[in-house]
Amino acid sequence: MINRKIDAFIDKFYKETKKALLITGARQIGKTFSIRQAAHRNFENFIEINFITSPEAIGIFKEAKDVKDILFRLSSYVHTSLVKDKTLIFFDEIQVYPEIVTMIKFLVDEGSYRYALSGSLLGIELNNLRSEPVGYIDVKEMYPLDLQEFYSAIGLSDNVMDSLRNNWETKIPIDEFVHSQLMRAFRLYLVVGGMPQAVMEYKETNNLQNVLSIQKSIMQEYKRDIMKYQKSDNDKRLHLEDIFNLIPSELNAKNKRFILKNLNETARYANYENSFLWLRDAGVALPTFNIEEPKQPLLLSMSRNLFKLFQSDVGLLTSQFSDGIQLKLLTDDKSINFGAIYENFVAQELKAHGFSLYYYNNKRMGELDFVVEYNGNVLPIEVKSGKDYLRHNALTNVIGIKDHDIKSALVLCNDNISQKDNVTYMPIYMIMFLKKDKEVNVTYKFDLSGLKI
Repeated sequence: MINRKIDAFIDKFYKETKKALLITGARQIGKTFSIRQAAHRNFENFIEINFITSPEAIGIFKEAKDVKDILFRLSSYVHTSLVKDKTLIFFDEIQVYPEIVTMIKFLVDEGSYRYALSGSLLGIELNNLRSEPVGYIDVKEMYPLDLQEFYSAIGLSDNVMDSLRNNWETKIPIDEFVHSQLMRAFRLYLVVGGMPQAVMEYKETNNLQNVLSIQKSIMQEYKRDIMKYQKSDNDKRLHLEDIFNLIPSELNAKNKRFILKNLNETARYANYENSFLWLRDAGVALPTFNIEEPKQPLLLSMSRNLFKLFQSDVGLLTSQFSDGIQLKLLTDDKSINFGAIYENFVAQELKAHGFSLYYYNNKRMGELDFVVEYNGNVLPIEVKSGKDYLRHNALTNVIGIKDHDIKSALVLCNDNISQKDNVTYMPIYMIMFLKKDKEVNVTYKFDLSGLKI
């Protein structure tokens, strides 16, 4: 049993609203399992309809006269009574029948039952899922296990996690024994990753070869969906498989930026943009865009044609490198540069914690690995996999420009917590506590009474 953060979100959702919930994300990240578990915790009755394993279920909705007719057909199909106010109806693999998203408005409006939907974004028309009926359905993106979930899954206690959170807030160094153990567990996460099936296999067997087999199987499943989509799509500009296959080698290059010429000597971003967007929306890749200057709002200075492309799961990335890399990671082999894997991990964590992904590269100033908006300010983040983490010329250069107004910076490394001026050095696993600001309700009343005649 693996506890996921999204579980508390789902419980709260069904207690506070009558809307339907659509959980999206890549394949094999645990969407279906989390919905099933939430149903057992919150409802007396649970009905699940999978449009892949039961394609005939689409007939429930076709040519139905109205909502009552749909519910009558549904009850007949599942051979059970639908109990008002106590039943969750779950439509899974909705990419097969995306029209259900439009119909959910009428089912929710009828009000007798609660609804959950899920589907992989691989191989579907995204617009069908993104044009959800406002006010009737909420969309929640799900990701692989982040590091905190992984630590919990392999047995890290809540007390230790609370203590680490205190270290994060106070910047007091972590007990050295605890730090060394957490670094070992962090390197294990780089190998196992956050795909639930891989994590469960490790928990049950500790067999990393079995974990690798599962990861390779998931990669093949992703590639089959990509190939299927390409064959069914008429847009000749899509080169999904070529791009997806290039991610490991591009990240392993000195300049981790994705180089289009490695696809085609005459390649232009405009001709490939739809492919990158598809991989992003499918949840299998994480584009990280360059910004022209590290100033808020970062979105306004984003360069769409300059970007890095990370894997959605660091374990899947590691599985694509040469055999033996897993053991070198676990033993912290100093002869190997793990920079690409460390950066992929950080990108994955930031995305799962709600951050938009940016980096900064300037010929004169140098390159910052990541730049995010945090606590109302721009926060530069450097990722260091070696011993020279105190050397960060680009970060020093950027902080030195008063116009940038950089209040603080974060360097993620293998060593313990320390601080020098406005730069904080943190063990890389502490990124699990960097969370996006909570949304604040802002009210503003504008009085025009003085203009009345």
